[in-house]
Amino acid sequence: MYYIGIDFGTSGARCCVIDAEGAIVAEDTRDFGTLQEYERADIWREALWDLLAALPPAIRSQLSAIALDGTSGTVLACDAELAPRHSPLLYNDDRAVDEARLIATIAPPGHPAAAVTSGLAKVLWLKKWLGHTGARLYLNQADWLSGLLTEQAGVSDYHNALKMGLDLDTLTWPAWVDHLADVGTLPTPVAPGTLIATVSRARARYLGVQPGCRVHAGTTDSIAAFLAANVNRSGDAVTSLGSTLVLKLLSDTRVESTGHGVYSHWFGARWLAGGASNTGGAVLRQFFDDRTLAALSEKIDPNIASPLDYVPLPRTGERFPVNDPALAPRLSPRPADDAAFLHGLLESLGRIETRGYGLLAELGATPVQRVETAGGGAQNPAWTRIRQRLLGVPVSRAAHTEAAYGSALLARDGLQRFQ
Repeated sequence: MYYIGIDFGTSGARCCVIDAEGAIVAEDTRDFGTLQEYERADIWREALWDLLAALPPAIRSQLSAIALDGTSGTVLACDAELAPRHSPLLYNDDRAVDEARLIATIAPPGHPAAAVTSGLAKVLWLKKWLGHTGARLYLNQADWLSGLLTEQAGVSDYHNALKMGLDLDTLTWPAWVDHLADVGTLPTPVAPGTLIATVSRARARYLGVQPGCRVHAGTTDSIAAFLAANVNRSGDAVTSLGSTLVLKLLSDTRVESTGHGVYSHWFGARWLAGGASNTGGAVLRQFFDDRTLAALSEKIDPNIASPLDYVPLPRTGERFPVNDPALAPRLSPRPADDAAFLHGLLESLGRIETRGYGLLAELGATPVQRVETAGGGAQNPAWTRIRQRLLGVPVSRAAHTEAAYGSALLARDGLQRFQ
């Protein structure tokens, strides 16, 4: 039997199929390209169907379970048949300023739902925009995609539900969320890995998947990357270097700070503390393609600190380690030597990562002891050595760097992943 994880990130979707021993038997990707807002949901749906339908028939016919991950805080307003009523609002969409202020007046101090980019802020914005007709359901990206497979809407995992207002003490929607949004329009929160249902007969027939294939509640893309790294000691951390920079630290203590974009996820008996910065690989790709990045990186001496100090954001607005929607990028002065410029960018990204882990410790989380690296940036040895110099702890590339592998483990193991 086989198990598939499908990761929906910022720039594309990736699937990973593993066997019962965890060996990878198939992988595939779909690039989203440059999407217009109105195209997002259609492209995500097509990518899901394409990735499954493109699997070899011998694998498709023996798929035992599926789990999906998506970008945290990406929200869709849907009717009862899961048809979007509005273009999806992405994880970094910061238009819900008034809604975030309202949430902050009623939510517990430090709750991540009070952030301007939170799922709950987007739900309230969508409700106001759509008016009294509204939508039947407000779902996270992973919730919606899983619902397309089962044709049963309305389930979310604890990780994706956090930014919609999940109470981490009771793992349910609290009364203040019901007051603001009506929990009847929100998905039912369940533990990641929980069996939701099997792929519907119609979908299974269309995709060539066996009808008994199970769909498990998924997680966020950064937590899927953490699962892929397979670390399990308090103080272990995973930095995801994709289009954005995401930190996840396994901690004995739960920490939160809305002002810094810090929050903790349920992780069984412990907590997964961290935050997501808007900086990352997307900034590097504004200036260099992958081949140029690799060539210039070889010219950098990672043991020498760059004197350049940038704010390497793709546009105005930051979420972590400071939550400031008005923070502007600073990418000058640019030296004539492209290698020196790249050195400055990588050094500045490393400083943000170092400040992030330092902030988590200041707030009371277990101090970081080692860092595994996931995402495309894990392949850059110069960047890894710069980060290790700044962090002062061992930094290495994870054995499995793709979030899709983590979701495949979740499909195979279900709730046991968190025990």
